[in-house]
Amino acid sequence: MRRVKTAVLISGNGSNLQAILDAAKAPDYPAEIALVISNVETAYGLTRAQNAGVTTVTIPHGNYASRESFDRMVDASLKSHGIELVVMAGFMRILSDWFVNEWQGKLINIHPSLLPKYKGLHTHARAIEAGDAEHGATVHWVTPELDSGEIIAQASTPIAADDTPETLKQKIHALEHTLYPEAVKKVARHMQ
Repeated sequence: MRRVKTAVLISGNGSNLQAILDAAKAPDYPAEIALVISNVETAYGLTRAQNAGVTTVTIPHGNYASRESFDRMVDASLKSHGIELVVMAGFMRILSDWFVNEWQGKLINIHPSLLPKYKGLHTHARAIEAGDAEHGATVHWVTPELDSGEIIAQASTPIAADDTPETLKQKIHALEHTLYPEAVKKVARHMQ
């Protein structure tokens, strides 16, 4: 079985990366995690990748004069490693339209809300403030418009009366760790 060469873009702890790495250990998982790129040199996710034997690259965004010049370096690294699918997992950079268009149909992201609700930041606090009964996570195709691409998969959980933004964040993270590996599997299988 051919496995789709996949890169994961991270900026921090890499807990979703770990969930995907764990899922990819299964012999029938259709994605091979071949590369992890971080824009933060101290991101713990880099250690997770190295522990799993995955090639890592650090490209500090502060070294580049513009968003697009940074994105072009990321693009060059992805292409030099033969990457077919790009998975954003806690990658705290808004990508340039140029990059998004270059990887259209091969670039996915996870967002901590039930899109189209609560695009952008502070989604947990916003869901609580709105009095929502549930909150969740969405895996979607990346398009030039932030958090607006076609939905690939969603999962939800009830919001308890005593939830705070922090407790809700923890619940959503737990959901993401199941949702994201399954969504990557679905997308990779379609690309095989």
